[in-house]
Amino acid sequence: MMKRKLFISGILGLGVLCMAYSTDHGIAINPTPGGKKLKKIVLSQQFEFPGKVANDSADPQDEDITQAFEVGYNAANGIRLNPRAIQFVQDYMEKNGEDLRKMKGWAQPYFNMIDGVLKKYGLPEELKYLAVIESELKSTATSWAGAVGPWQLMPQTARDLGLRVNRNIDERKSYTKSTHAAAKYLRDLYREFNDWLLVIAAYNGGPANVYSAIRKSQGSRNFWKIQNYLPAETRMHVKKFIGTHYIFEGQGSVTTLTKAEVTEQLGVIATYLINRRLTTDELSNAKSMEVSGKYYSGAIVKNIMMDPAEFNRYNPDFDAIMGSNNNAYEIKLPADKMELFIANKYIILNESVQMLLSGATVVK
Repeated sequence: MMKRKLFISGILGLGVLCMAYSTDHGIAINPTPGGKKLKKIVLSQQFEFPGKVANDSADPQDEDITQAFEVGYNAANGIRLNPRAIQFVQDYMEKNGEDLRKMKGWAQPYFNMIDGVLKKYGLPEELKYLAVIESELKSTATSWAGAVGPWQLMPQTARDLGLRVNRNIDERKSYTKSTHAAAKYLRDLYREFNDWLLVIAAYNGGPANVYSAIRKSQGSRNFWKIQNYLPAETRMHVKKFIGTHYIFEGQGSVTTLTKAEVTEQLGVIATYLINRRLTTDELSNAKSMEVSGKYYSGAIVKNIMMDPAEFNRYNPDFDAIMGSNNNAYEIKLPADKMELFIANKYIILNESVQMLLSGATVVK
């Protein structure tokens, strides 16, 4: 069922949450003292020259913010924001930054819980900021369309995800249970779209609206190309997520980039390594063994009947390392695939050599 969200005119009134209680953990959340004024940061210059912030006039109270941006955009990160988002993010940060900064203290227990759940499902922890723009983390938030809770789940969607929703109980209001449900939904949406900006758009406006926008844009799956075919609310929702992410993190991540931007800026390996972390269940079911020699992923996936993307998730940098002088690797596979690998490893090695000799591409 298509999900619709609570209309939020900016991320305001966060003080209402200051005395909220986590019913799942029994943790009382207390506010931090009044936040410091957020200094305007010239994003356009920063995104053009990663690692540099126009802060010559920064006063001491803004040092923590400017330092966060400097650290976030050093060579180790260098994630660039799409030029089409810069002005919106700049305005959003200027308008909402001070209120959102106050959340860093009192909302930390919530964020810690959400991080743990997202990690269990193999999802980027930065997706927690979706709950901020959905509901301001309010467990009682209710939209005109009937979406309820911190993750603003519609009744049927919540039931499909395993939550109880009836006259006597509404588990959408439970921080822990609703977070598990939202994580399942986000995981399924990522499997559907394989692009975090499209996932956020679909979470807000429903997959049908995203597919409609894709069709109207001649099949493009780039959010920045299809955005004008999305409902205005959904389009703004994605940009609010990006703005909130920058306020909290002082930098971007795979969740603020299109799939193409992730590949361009972080590389193919990073796409699998960061976007599709192995879940707890996947890790517990995986088997490992050290291999050496001229093994090639193309031959492996062919013989064990495994999707190449899944293989790369389990074994990032495999071809690059196996193609180097130090070609030893602890290969990790689901238990059933490992059995096939062991049973066919000599065939796989022979086919690997043949593929490499015939010019197969090695990812480096």
